[in-house]
Amino acid sequence: MTVDLPPTAAAASATAPAPEWLRADAPVAYPDAVAAMEARVADILAGRAPEQVWLVEHPPLYTAGTSARPGDLRAPDRFPVYETRRGGEYTYHGPGQRVAYVMLDLNRRGRDVRRFVWLLEEWVIRTLARFNVTGERRAGRVGVWVVRPDRPPNPDGTPAEDKIAAIGVRLRRWVSYHGIALNVEPDLGHYDGIVPCGIAEHGVTSLVDLGLPVTMDDVDLALRASFAEVFGALPASG
Repeated sequence: MTVDLPPTAAAASATAPAPEWLRADAPVAYPDAVAAMEARVADILAGRAPEQVWLVEHPPLYTAGTSARPGDLRAPDRFPVYETRRGGEYTYHGPGQRVAYVMLDLNRRGRDVRRFVWLLEEWVIRTLARFNVTGERRAGRVGVWVVRPDRPPNPDGTPAEDKIAAIGVRLRRWVSYHGIALNVEPDLGHYDGIVPCGIAEHGVTSLVDLGLPVTMDDVDLALRASFAEVFGALPASG
């Protein structure tokens, strides 16, 4: 699901109407979030509402994507587990993790799923760069990774690396929902109950784990600015 794009690919969507931005002030129950996203997608398709980026946190929980393997759920009784129709495998959501749900109309932005996933990764990479963190893609692994030179190398001699952001999307008639999950300061021990994204040989990290005293407000500002660079102009505050 990763592919190299020409430098002008992101600019192609610069003239698309800017989405509405919302931020939840309290943790959102996962079923409520899915219901709200599905309702918004229906409204976008019917022309009743604009696109939307919704910033949320969730109570601790695990979600299983369409490729989840039962054996990757190590602690089924630890937190609630939700089956979801987004792409991907098991992942964790919880306090200290910024989840950005993106309801964008790819009918206008380009009906190309691989390109859309690439742009979501680019959004995260540019957000991390604002904190002097180098986020990277990996062939065959959707999401964003950071190299950990402070840790021993892998058995094959390659540098250790951790995942800092997960990506999982679903489309309904080419309108997207679900989105990205960027680790700001979650309890990383909560990932022990799953094999995150089906990848056991690498760990997970967060901005605070990397030694950066970053707040959720800092990340939200960076996400919004980076979104403008990748997907186009931003709306007025609201």
